[in-house]
Amino acid sequence: MRELKIPRAVYDEMLASALKHKPIEACGLLGGKGNDVTLFVGMTNADNAEEHFTFVPEEQFAAIKKFRALDLKMLGIWHSHPASPARMSEEDLKLAYTADVAYVILSLLDESSPNLKAFAVQDGKSCEIELKIEEDDK
Repeated sequence: MRELKIPRAVYDEMLASALKHKPIEACGLLGGKGNDVTLFVGMTNADNAEEHFTFVPEEQFAAIKKFRALDLKMLGIWHSHPASPARMSEEDLKLAYTADVAYVILSLLDESSPNLKAFAVQDGKSCEIELKIEEDDK
């Protein structure tokens, strides 16, 4: 995956989730077609931690089932960094098991200017990919 497009409404849902759960990392899955995200599914951070997240398996399976029912593919794994930059941490890299998805991180380090970035992970290394927030009228 070389780029990811996220509608403004989906970005707004992710931001609201990150702000609601701060200082705990918020997390979720992004579904869509091609490189176009159309659905955000917020998940519970089972770890309830400020620097780590784990999905609740039942929620993760339900999200994947929902994507399949809507003929969508899982395009991204999303989480927030409440107090650090939008970059793949060592922990994030270590836990990046899912191939062919974008790892999307929303930093609230400067809450007045949230920073969203997406990464591809291959062979234990991350590479930033192009991320576009699409306005709703486009």
